[in-house]
Amino acid sequence: MPYPPHHPVKQDADAEQASAGYSRAPQGSAASALSRYQTFLFAITCAMAVANVYFAQPLLESMAASLGVSSGTIGVVVTATQAGYALGLLLIVPLGDLLNRKTLILSQLFLSAAALCAVATAQDWVTLLGAMALVGLMAVLVQVVVAYAAALASPEQRGATVGTVTSGVVLGILLARFVSGVVADLAGWRGVYFVSAALMVGMALVLWRTLPASARPPAHGSYWQLLRSVLQLFLSERILRVRGIFALLIFAAFSVLWTSMVLPLSAPPLSLSHTQIGLFGLAGVAGALAAARAGRLADRGHGNRTTGMALTLLTLSWLPIAWVEHSLLAMIIGVILLDFAVQAVHVTNQSLIFAARPDAQSRLVGAYMCFYSVGSGLGAVAATYTYAHFGWSAVCVLGAAISAVALLYWLMQALTGD
Repeated sequence: MPYPPHHPVKQDADAEQASAGYSRAPQGSAASALSRYQTFLFAITCAMAVANVYFAQPLLESMAASLGVSSGTIGVVVTATQAGYALGLLLIVPLGDLLNRKTLILSQLFLSAAALCAVATAQDWVTLLGAMALVGLMAVLVQVVVAYAAALASPEQRGATVGTVTSGVVLGILLARFVSGVVADLAGWRGVYFVSAALMVGMALVLWRTLPASARPPAHGSYWQLLRSVLQLFLSERILRVRGIFALLIFAAFSVLWTSMVLPLSAPPLSLSHTQIGLFGLAGVAGALAAARAGRLADRGHGNRTTGMALTLLTLSWLPIAWVEHSLLAMIIGVILLDFAVQAVHVTNQSLIFAARPDAQSRLVGAYMCFYSVGSGLGAVAATYTYAHFGWSAVCVLGAAISAVALLYWLMQALTGD
């Protein structure tokens, strides 16, 4: 689930960027304050953009039936979206340091609308996968928008602005399944993507009329030099690699649940509708929002302990989830626990990474979120394959095993003192 940080404001950033092979143009005048209306628009834009990545999860069965694809293969749709998202993190997000951000945002909104229309009109498997990859590629609009909001905000309102905008990301991720379920029940799975395409175009027109041209002068330097500086972070920052592995594992477990959950819920004896399945996303909201304080614990030096407790809870959450065919209440409890645990680790990861390198936050988020995308994509494929061949109990064993590996990795780090 993505939570991008704001661009750095410390003077150290210029020196660090110069050493990486590119330099920033001199800063202009102090940023002007954002209005509440503009901040709200940024939050809504982020919610809409990130929701496009998750719309497909409750719709997998309908997509499979429409295109004649087996249930064991349809999970590749999620993987293709995540692959596009990962590629966008590396290739598109850095452009925010080189191009006019308003132009970049508007271009991504219109291209997102085109990709969503391609999904809605896809008549074969290959076209669908290609269109979903483009949807993921354009969804990194989220990172560009948050950085733009942070740059526009005055220093005294920057933290509150970023917090408000990223809250849109949380709600977009968790409510996407519910919204797609409701729309699919009314207009079919293709209708979900047509509606989203229209909303993206509408938001582009609103932002075109309301946003200033640029938050600051663009950076000087080569695009490829900027990309190399992102790759250098993988090699130079150990905390990024360690926390990135945590991200890969927790989001693999997260994807195992949310990708395959629709399959037993929609099959007999439960036979729930898209809307009813989407309601489970509302249960996840409670867990995720409850984990928001994890960042404060990390700031107080309790990040490692918070990670261990959350990973233990993540592993145990699969016990009630396994009872879905006997008790929906148990399933709801498991969903809340799992989303709480994943979100707590995710928030802690970012707090520790950004504290270590406050001068490279925008590039760190792109690097870190690549681990997230890889984990989500692998989890989706593994979940649908496991369910098709071995059933729901095996899916829960898979999710618990991935969670346990993350917990063992944490224990190894704790024992070595890292």
